[in-house]
Amino acid sequence: MGSKNKLKRFRENETFTNVIQPTREEAVNDDLNLKGNWNKNFFKNDNPIILELGCGKGEYSVGLAKKYPEKNFLGIDIKGARFWRGAKTALEEGMGNVGFLRTQIELIENMFSENEVDEIWITFPDPQIKYKRTKHRLTNEAFFDTYRKILKPKGIMHLKTDSEFMHGYTLGLLQGLKLPIHFAHHDVYGIGDEAPAEVVEIQTFYESQYLEVNKKITYIRFSLDS
Repeated sequence: MGSKNKLKRFRENETFTNVIQPTREEAVNDDLNLKGNWNKNFFKNDNPIILELGCGKGEYSVGLAKKYPEKNFLGIDIKGARFWRGAKTALEEGMGNVGFLRTQIELIENMFSENEVDEIWITFPDPQIKYKRTKHRLTNEAFFDTYRKILKPKGIMHLKTDSEFMHGYTLGLLQGLKLPIHFAHHDVYGIGDEAPAEVVEIQTFYESQYLEVNKKITYIRFSLDS
C-alpha cells in the first residue's frame, strides 16, 4: 500500500463514528472515559462485548457481528490503515454492533475494566517463532495475565491460526498451566460438522488463500480460569 493511500485511509478513519484512535497517553490515562463504559458510551446497549486482537482488515470482526447481531464486537489493531476496510464496510451496511480501536494490545488493560469483556478472539497472529520474540506472542503467559484482568469469569478465548507452531505452543502452555481447553483441532476444516460454525463460516482474505493451497487451519477454544 502506498503512503498516499495510507494517509487517505488515516484521514478517513478520523471521520468514522465506529473508530476510536487514542494516543498512547490517552489510552494509558483513560482520557476518553471508555474504560468500563464501552456499553454505555460506545455501543449504547448492554450486550456482551467480544474483542478481536490483531484484527487486520477487520473481516473477522465484521463477519462475527453479522452472525451475532445480539453481541458487540471490537476489532483492535495498531495499524489503522488495515482495519479501514472493515470500519468502512460496517458503516456502509449500518452495523451498529461493531467498532474498531487503534491501539497496542499491550495497552488493553488500560482501555477495559475488570469483567468488561466476554470473549477474546485471536485470529492469525504473527507466531513470533524466534525465541527473542516470545514476549510478543499473543498467547504467552504475560498476555494471558492481561486478558484475565478484563475478561469475565469463565470468559472464552479463541485462537484461530494457520501456524502449527502457534497451535502446538498454545496447547502446551494451556496444559502446563492446567487451564480448561473446550475445543482444539489442528485441521478445523477437515472435521466436517464437528467444527464450530463461527470458525468455518467466516474467513479472512488470506485464510481463503491458505485453504486454496490446502494449508491447514487450526483452532482452540479455551478459558483462563485455573
